[in-house]
Amino acid sequence: MGGLTMFLKQLTVGSMAVFCYLIGCEETGAALVIDPAGGADRILNEAARAGLRIEYIFNSHGHADHTCGNQAIKDRSGARIVMHAADDDLFNSDQGRQMARQWGFKPSPPADIRITGEDPFRLGNLTFKVLHTPGHTPGGVCLLADGNLFTGDTLFVGSVGRTDLPGASLAVMLQSLKRLMTTLPDETVVWPGHDYGDRPSSTIGREKKTNVYVVEFGLLDDSPAR
Repeated sequence: MGGLTMFLKQLTVGSMAVFCYLIGCEETGAALVIDPAGGADRILNEAARAGLRIEYIFNSHGHADHTCGNQAIKDRSGARIVMHAADDDLFNSDQGRQMARQWGFKPSPPADIRITGEDPFRLGNLTFKVLHTPGHTPGGVCLLADGNLFTGDTLFVGSVGRTDLPGASLAVMLQSLKRLMTTLPDETVVWPGHDYGDRPSSTIGREKKTNVYVVEFGLLDDSPAR
């Protein structure tokens, strides 16, 4: 799936139907985990079965439902946590850690690698394009590799993440969504951050036609989004 050198496994973990992704370079055995929201045993067992060593924990954003498994995976694999600096600052503040506990989740340790731009991210022989897509959070990012787009809560199947939480903005979210819709090929596979849609994955082409935010806000019209 996703090319000869990429291992890709979608796992539903945690209490909020979070999609976690185990991605590995089959040539080198290096792997990363996107959003380990629980199920550390399962994630680590999947990696072991595939002959992969987890080197990075990549958070699409800083909300605790996506980061609550960071500590367990880090402790047991030695992986380094990767997060956009804006979310690392927000969610490792006193307010952010308190919010995690209020939601019933364990706060994540601070990031080991802080993203500040859109420099490519390498995993073994794989190269990921990092897309900064704020809106759900200030430091939300998507990862793109070999026609696969891992969108976190920026883009769901048929919808998008909430914009009524601290650091969120509907206007900014629509800008990020429009960027994805207008710059990526229709055949790009969308791997969302939650199992909230009518299927576990989609494509950019399908989302252009069916995503309620793309359609209702006229993001593909010639006129600016409303």
